[in-house]
Amino acid sequence: MAGRERGRILVVTNSPVRVRIAPSPTGMFHVGNARSLLLNWMVARQSGGTLVLRIEDTDAARSRPEWNQGILDAMAWLGVGAEEYEGPYFQTEYAHHHQEAVEKLLAEEKAYFCDCTREQLAERNGDSRLGYDGFCRERGLERAPGRAVRFRTADEGETVVTDIVRGTPTFQNSTIEDFVIARGDGSSVFLLANVVDDMTMGIDLVIRAEEHLSNTPKQQMLWEALGKPVPQWAHAPILVNEQRRKLSKRRDRVALEDFRDEGYLPEAMRNYLMLLGWAPANNREIVPWSDMEVEFRLEDVNPAPAFFDVKKLRAFNGEYIRALPLTDFIAACQPWLTGDRAPWPSTSYDAAAFAEVAELAQTRITLLSEIVQNVDFLFLDEPVDDQQAWGKAMKEGAAELLKDVTVSFESVAWEAGALKAELERISAARGLKLGKAQAPVRVAVTGRTVGLPLFESLAVLGRERTLARLGAALSRLG
Repeated sequence: MAGRERGRILVVTNSPVRVRIAPSPTGMFHVGNARSLLLNWMVARQSGGTLVLRIEDTDAARSRPEWNQGILDAMAWLGVGAEEYEGPYFQTEYAHHHQEAVEKLLAEEKAYFCDCTREQLAERNGDSRLGYDGFCRERGLERAPGRAVRFRTADEGETVVTDIVRGTPTFQNSTIEDFVIARGDGSSVFLLANVVDDMTMGIDLVIRAEEHLSNTPKQQMLWEALGKPVPQWAHAPILVNEQRRKLSKRRDRVALEDFRDEGYLPEAMRNYLMLLGWAPANNREIVPWSDMEVEFRLEDVNPAPAFFDVKKLRAFNGEYIRALPLTDFIAACQPWLTGDRAPWPSTSYDAAAFAEVAELAQTRITLLSEIVQNVDFLFLDEPVDDQQAWGKAMKEGAAELLKDVTVSFESVAWEAGALKAELERISAARGLKLGKAQAPVRVAVTGRTVGLPLFESLAVLGRERTLARLGAALSRLG
């Protein structure tokens, strides 16, 4: 294939390539999978090539049908809808190809049967952690139930992996054991199935996470033994947490669906994930996908581990929220205002009232889910009961202040400027700064110490509801 030299490795970017994303339906879609998906999608689009979706569903004990749909939904949320990929293909449907490959390797004596148990291996080695010792290599075992098939690796020399991101990692063949390619029940293991599927689907560039690098010399041996040209490899850096430990679904927040449901925008997630290991020119961070398609080069990806910083992702999301056209922002907030996530009945939602405060809210939130705490005072019958907020605001003198405000607000012109001027007058008469005077009013009306600008909020809430809440606060204060 045609290519061009950039840095260490020849990268195919000016001719169509076939790349793939191969998640397993054993849980929610990991942000590491999402980053691999975006890298593959990017290169496919840049080259005019094809992204193949293969769902590796051979782990019957852990695979669940609903996770298949979860993969498709997560991809679609990121912008990789069905029109962007070929498939989905399911690995279990290719089992006959896997078996054919095993039989070919057996016929050519590149693989052999083995009946060793783990206990026997540990007894011979004196340590269960040591690799396979080649005991069955020359025993000439025939096919029989329970006998696995092992690939015969070279005893000498080295295997050099040509990697677009990592250069030329080199592995001594003497350190690579004769590995299993088919289990005792005849089913193929991941190493072989993955290779055969890539061959069958015409994959010529494999972009995946660094954790698979250790598998690569074995898989490269299989490609060569099966007589197929080895694909180009590119192993992106692993994602780590703030302790610089590899992200773990047991320990860290890694499910893409959780970020989606919390109110992250797909554009922000795409932008942030693409910057984990790659940097656009001029230290830019907020970069549209269309600009990345022009600028991104796979060979420029840094192999060092990349810190998945949720705080920074959140800041990115805030930038993207603020950049939305107001109508798009209002639409994006609807699942939290009108759906099952809303803490009020659908009949309580007032679209016109939200439209009046939406622009104020848009500048203050970094997650779409935060819209609720900013506007719930408009749609709940009573303000939220936050004991800490109440205790902080309702100190000595609060009752007298609220009495004065209540009397004044009964007749003041009901618009933000007039409401502010009236509270300024009351606070000045009591020797208070406006901020001090606002606190008990805000908590009485909204239940919170922070939120949207107070006077604009009161204007939208209306005189009747505001006075009722001030009265309720006074009754509570006794």
